[in-house]
Amino acid sequence: MKQRFYSMQWLKYSALSLLLSVSGVAHSQVTGGQYAFEIMRMSNSPLVSALGGFSVANPQDDISLALQNPALMRPGLHNQLELNYNNFYAGISISNLAYGYDVPKLNTSFCFGLQYINYGTFDNTDPLGNQNGSFRADDYTVSLGASRKYLDHWRYGAALKWAHGDHYNASGSAAGMDVGINYYDTASLWDIGATAKNMGVMVKKFDASMPSEPIPFDLQLGVSKRFKHMPLRLFTTIHHLYEWDVRYNDPANLIGTNALGQTDTTKDNGSHFGDKLFRHFILGGEITLAKKLTLTVSYNDLRRKEIALTTQPGMAGFAFGIGLHLNKFQIHFGRSYYHISGPYNELGLTLALNKLFGLGQWGEKSKWNAENPDWE
Repeated sequence: MKQRFYSMQWLKYSALSLLLSVSGVAHSQVTGGQYAFEIMRMSNSPLVSALGGFSVANPQDDISLALQNPALMRPGLHNQLELNYNNFYAGISISNLAYGYDVPKLNTSFCFGLQYINYGTFDNTDPLGNQNGSFRADDYTVSLGASRKYLDHWRYGAALKWAHGDHYNASGSAAGMDVGINYYDTASLWDIGATAKNMGVMVKKFDASMPSEPIPFDLQLGVSKRFKHMPLRLFTTIHHLYEWDVRYNDPANLIGTNALGQTDTTKDNGSHFGDKLFRHFILGGEITLAKKLTLTVSYNDLRRKEIALTTQPGMAGFAFGIGLHLNKFQIHFGRSYYHISGPYNELGLTLALNKLFGLGQWGEKSKWNAENPDWE
């Protein structure tokens, strides 16, 4: 029985960690826990985590952003590779890969992404606590996107996505698509982007006897502004534009006792307009020092409202990041606060393969060596 107890405790911790990993945002009972493959809206790099978990309007030269909005893929990200492997809570590990390649003959820039979550090894026990071996659980997503330029300041793009998961004796698969647009003015340094994410369906259900689960669709809008005479960029991302009320309807706030000792279910009847509005927003800023070092801070209101303990909120909802931008590679560190038990730390490496490995004449002929302007 003791063995069963520890096994159940491990499952509880892992389930809690999965809930905390909803794109870096927990949506409690309203928008979370209703979808299969929440991995499809998780942060895919330390930079994205530092930006609050989502970022669809950011002109930085980092390939991981092209997986947030396919329209952000461009010739300037040609042959860039981003890699990171990090330990999440409760022994869960997360791996990410992103790669971009520009094909001038097609006037198209392509982006490939892979995300893998390993939930670890679990003891397989019967109702009496007897161990019958062990099993592993994992999820992964694969995406392939492309983008093109339109007029002087616009880009548009789309990405096809495939997700698969194995959970004990059940497995499932889903197919989806992201579609995005981006407007960036190199003169005014305004960037505006919008993305419809995870438009798709389950291809194989985890439980064939149950109705098909939806995958986590989202509609996001982002704006960022860099100041010409200040090394500062301010940004905001607005998520869940398709649904106004993403508050958790907590029964504890709706039940009280009246003067007669009877149950009163009308305790909380306010409109909560401000709370409903700001739960859609991620706000933040980024400072660049000496053109090579960036410091990022962001605040995700929904994450704080749905995860933080009422009595001890701590830093829940905040995220910080440091980026070192060198000629041939970048190093990013992200620190996200979910709970007072401890932050989630991430480290990632971005490589400019065309600068690291020229490949001689073959590299010139195949355009492998091409070094394109980041934004024309």
